[in-house]
Amino acid sequence: GLFAAQALTTQDRVPVEVDIYDRLPAPYGLLRYGVAPDHESIRSVADALAQVFEHDNVRFCGFVEFGQGLTRREALLAYDAIIYAAGAAEDMRMHVPGEMVAGSTSAREFVAWYGGHPDARPFHLAGVHTAVAVGVGNVAVDVARILLKSADELSWTDMPQDVLDELRTSSVREVYVVGRRGPQYAAFTTKELRELCGIDGVQVTISEGAFDGIEEKTLDRRRRTNLEVLRAAVARDVPQPRARLHFAFWSRPIEIGTAHVAGLERVTEVVLERTQIDAARLVGTGQTHVVPAQLVLRAIGYRGAPLPDVPFDVDRGVIPNEEGRVVTLDGEPCPQEYAAGWIKRGPIGVVGTNKSDAAETVAHLLDDLEQAPPRPHLLDAHE
Repeated sequence: GLFAAQALTTQDRVPVEVDIYDRLPAPYGLLRYGVAPDHESIRSVADALAQVFEHDNVRFCGFVEFGQGLTRREALLAYDAIIYAAGAAEDMRMHVPGEMVAGSTSAREFVAWYGGHPDARPFHLAGVHTAVAVGVGNVAVDVARILLKSADELSWTDMPQDVLDELRTSSVREVYVVGRRGPQYAAFTTKELRELCGIDGVQVTISEGAFDGIEEKTLDRRRRTNLEVLRAAVARDVPQPRARLHFAFWSRPIEIGTAHVAGLERVTEVVLERTQIDAARLVGTGQTHVVPAQLVLRAIGYRGAPLPDVPFDVDRGVIPNEEGRVVTLDGEPCPQEYAAGWIKRGPIGVVGTNKSDAAETVAHLLDDLEQAPPRPHLLDAHE
């Protein structure tokens, strides 16, 4: 949303006034609440985006929930154009037995907790000795890193004090990162992987045979470098490690074992099935092993949620659009309405990807404004 506002206020084709609405009291969205507090270089992007609010023709309106504080009809009457940049607020599910019991949740909720999101529920790590992060993207890497770092290593950040206090008493000593495919297919970026594998006092292990059969000549530079980082980490012996990080590649959860603890059904283990590729399809081999665990965090992807009265593609989890121009499910144009970011293209890409994405949407919006006849505004959205 802020990249779109930036693109609008730095162009000279059409004079514009921009109102930015947010359900939360402060801006920056996932950049503020989704990027780990110890990744200051990424979060500093907010400093650049803050310049958007210095523009005389930009207003920020927090604590406004679309559909209640501002409806679609009201917005269409009050504005020449609307850009939906609502992100992806829901999670993908694994659809395995035991997934929804206490101790099994989404990495998104865990990130919201340590990121200080106003809606976050507290996590209690007492009794958690082994945690399993399902997924091999940067979100899985982030949650694994936070669980393995000491509170002292995080105390310089703006992480909430109650989170630091909980991490300071944490007894997590084993963290698994589970991926359905091999390390050559993993989506994490090299910088984040190297940081995770380099935490002091942590021994790194990898599932047997994970490096077998990899044709490295066919891989791009990032994937080859990731393999180098993993090999170096596994080869490094850490005397008397305080914790262990296990990469379980070619594995998928097929069940989360549970037991009643103090009257509440809780996670006790994760059953992993060995996987392989057969005729270009990922299949289970039937070989299983059990990982005793008390916390399971699924990091297998985010998913967009529908906005009230706005067209929504349930299968893809996005607002249907053509290069940012909103359309109905039947492909009919929705004049004045646009989309940007994850609600436009799905939860893929890094923070910077949203800049080019927003630029595409804004370019079409400006084309449409230049061609549209002036129209009276029937409603002041701020009344």
